[in-house]
Amino acid sequence: MFDWDDARVFAEAARSGALGRASTKLGMDAATVGRRVARLETALKATLVVRDRSGLRLTAAGSQFLKSIEMAERALSDGEQALRPDTLGGTVRISASEGFGTAILAPALPDLLKEGRGLRIELAANSGFLSPTRREVDLAITLSQPEASRLVSEPLTDYQLALYAAPSYLKAHGTPAAIDDLNRHIITGYVEDLIYAPELNYLDEISSGLHAQLASSSIRAQQEIVASGGAIGVLPCFMSGGLTRILPGVVLQRRFWLSIHRDLADTARIRTVTRWIRALCEDQHYRLNPI
Repeated sequence: MFDWDDARVFAEAARSGALGRASTKLGMDAATVGRRVARLETALKATLVVRDRSGLRLTAAGSQFLKSIEMAERALSDGEQALRPDTLGGTVRISASEGFGTAILAPALPDLLKEGRGLRIELAANSGFLSPTRREVDLAITLSQPEASRLVSEPLTDYQLALYAAPSYLKAHGTPAAIDDLNRHIITGYVEDLIYAPELNYLDEISSGLHAQLASSSIRAQQEIVASGGAIGVLPCFMSGGLTRILPGVVLQRRFWLSIHRDLADTARIRTVTRWIRALCEDQHYRLNPI
């Protein structure tokens, strides 16, 4: 195995084209630069440079090795920059509920890239949440406030849910006039033993004992069932496009929380993303809370 410091010396010698010029930049004498390059060649069992009247000339092996060293130098530099609190660039992984992530965040994410050069966004929009505490994500948007002391949490936005049906369903089955009428209709909702947060137990809140005949762990699947005319369902108002709201007295209120690992909260890229998410929620307030 070669010494990385010898590789650094070789790279400077190769870029300088002469031992003397490299020695000035490295702060060591030319003989030492030559010995370090020779030691690297011995470790690699390859000739990297040859000397001629003009200075140093790279062999084919030397040119390839220099490219590899420069790639490694860039990777190390990028990694160092990403860890600096004042560095805007880097990857930010966001965990959000499936509905909010796909209907609110995803369509707007291209605008987030305009906030800072070098940002890369990864969105995990699933049924369930990944955890900043376990470093699965950088920040999470959840239905309840996490209790972990290592997280910085704050209310993000309230949002409303209501009962919706497709016009085709109401034409075929009629419109419920009261909550008790729901027992005579096809209902879609969550699979009860797969509910990952108590805030998702919508049906029991509307009417004790109300169950879904068409159940799914996915709110997007429930939305498709409703949109196809297959059932009545409780949906976030921001996912109700093209559907008819029924039983106007039924309004459920929920809240999203924004959580970040305490070690990351003050980094530039996290500040930029959280500021953007807050602004997005303010801009989308009419969709989140239309009633």
